[in-house]
Amino acid sequence: MRGRSPLPLPWLAAGLLILFLLVPVVALFWEAGGSSAFWPALRQPLVVDALKLTGITSLISVSVALLLGTPLAWLLARRSFPGQHLVEILIDLPLVLPPVVAGVALLMAFGRNGLLGSDLRLLGLEIPFTTTAVVMAQLFVSVPFYVRGALLGFRLVPLDVEEAAAIDGASTWGTFRHVTLPLALPGIISGAILCWARAVSEFGATLMFAGNIAGRTQTMPLAIMTAMETDLNSALALAVLLVVASALVLVVSRLFTAERLER
Repeated sequence: MRGRSPLPLPWLAAGLLILFLLVPVVALFWEAGGSSAFWPALRQPLVVDALKLTGITSLISVSVALLLGTPLAWLLARRSFPGQHLVEILIDLPLVLPPVVAGVALLMAFGRNGLLGSDLRLLGLEIPFTTTAVVMAQLFVSVPFYVRGALLGFRLVPLDVEEAAAIDGASTWGTFRHVTLPLALPGIISGAILCWARAVSEFGATLMFAGNIAGRTQTMPLAIMTAMETDLNSALALAVLLVVASALVLVVSRLFTAERLER
């Protein structure tokens, strides 16, 4: 019968997958909650510095993605131009590249001996192994998530609504600001959330291009790797913070998106 499975196989498969995803998270919180050193570990310099650096760099990365990615997503959704398919492939490429490869590519482009290295030196700029390099690594791997979300948001806006606004005398900017942008906002918000989450969790590209320098390039994932060798409690504290922050952001994003779609 349609809608009812005669065998419990779908439920069994779904249950196994849910357990596979749930058990590691439960184990993480169980281990952290059972340690008396968990709360003091949150005040360790390694944890505090990594938290501050990750917060600052990830917010800068998302801000740049919003500033540069929104026009690109709108162009891809509303305009046709030569090489558009190549641009879409280029945007999606970081999604399938191993993060370490992304880091090597950034190093070959902006490193001291890279493609643009000599030009940057003439300007007195040294990018690798700096906080700027952290932002660039995060942006490289995370901006596709924002562009894809914003692109979907713009494509879901009916063209006839924009045309009606134009007929009523709205300018191109006025139509975008008062009609297109509000309707595309759920996709934009979702894309920004995913972009932030990817930036916060970035590891391989940051390690290759920015290094693991405490207080300057050591983000939370890199600090977890360092702490695992010497201070498990600090590693657990950072891991729990990342899980909680990610979960809260996803919940807020879903609530906001649902509210916008109901209107």
